Amino acid sequence: MEGTVLVVGMGLIGGSLALCIKGEHPNSKIIGHDINHKELRLAKTMGVIDEMSISLQHAAEQADLIIISTPVFQTENIVKQLQGFTLKKDAIITDTGSTKEQIMNASSILTEKGLFFIGGHPMAGSHKSGVTASKQILFENAFYLLTPSNNASEENVNALMNWLKGTKAKFILVDPREHDEITGTISHFPHIIAASLVHQAKESSEEHPYIRRLAAGGFRDITRIASSNPTMWKDITIQNRSVLLNILGQWKVEMEKVISMIEDNNTHKIFEYFSEAKRFRDDLPILSKGAIPSFYDLFVDVPDYPGVISEVTAYLAQEKISLTNIRILETREDLYGVLVISFQTFEDREQAIECLKTNTNYELFLG
Repeated sequence: MEGTVLVVGMGLIGGSLALCIKGEHPNSKIIGHDINHKELRLAKTMGVIDEMSISLQHAAEQADLIIISTPVFQTENIVKQLQGFTLKKDAIITDTGSTKEQIMNASSILTEKGLFFIGGHPMAGSHKSGVTASKQILFENAFYLLTPSNNASEENVNALMNWLKGTKAKFILVDPREHDEITGTISHFPHIIAASLVHQAKESSEEHPYIRRLAAGGFRDITRIASSNPTMWKDITIQNRSVLLNILGQWKVEMEKVISMIEDNNTHKIFEYFSEAKRFRDDLPILSKGAIPSFYDLFVDVPDYPGVISEVTAYLAQEKISLTNIRILETREDLYGVLVISFQTFEDREQAIECLKTNTNYELFLG
């Protein structure tokens, strides 16, 4: 498959998609557009794109495929701009936003002109951002949700999946409303809860200063997603407002049940509450990529002596195993091990386990 692809937005997702398309369709031309000219120049220097374009119109009118990889509100504005351009009649337009119903409604101005808009949401990400974090393996085995417009045929959808074949993602077609309800439950709502937990800890820390130090262990881990981009999550929350209000209403009811169990000192119900949650959580797929980026952590129960961390990292370096983070836990309630090593992929963690089993007798636990 050959042609011209325009990627609007040179961030992690846009850059990674560009790399996937270049890898699978090397004879195609990838044009990048971004209002941040620094990121755009960086993308060209790194070879993520073939050409830079300052003019959205000039680039869009050449393109066979247009990928809008920008924050959700910017996506709506770009869709409005595309309406005024003379695009190729068979051009396919897609986005990468994590909300779909509002964007699909906005795209009707394009479908009324006979253009093909297929909403997209690659459910993969990273704890790094920007085009420098782009990587071709980002979407491997991840779910990639598609929400075609009414006028997009099966042939159009297949063409888009062919363009995106290099992602090695698992494509699923869903209704836009269903998409927003699913991602609201497993992604958007957890981000709100994580932020609320941090807010509660922050308020309590005024009375109990040690909270900041003690929260460095498990609490910091379970609230990691609260460190996500606040501008992006403000936009997502507003875009998925009705779904989130419904979920938060259900959450209030759920919390009232918990309060009631504790007030009644109902040990049986409290046990069953935690037990049922454990069963459901333990049955969730381990290897599948979901809406929230996975954390591939390895807990290592190392003895406390000088140089032990250098020793562990040296073994990993000998095997050329990449790690993304390393830290020591002071608070380890319900967590095993004093040293936590984070990896980029499941495969890296598995290789590290074998390496450390071979070279040390430390106990290893999965996070």
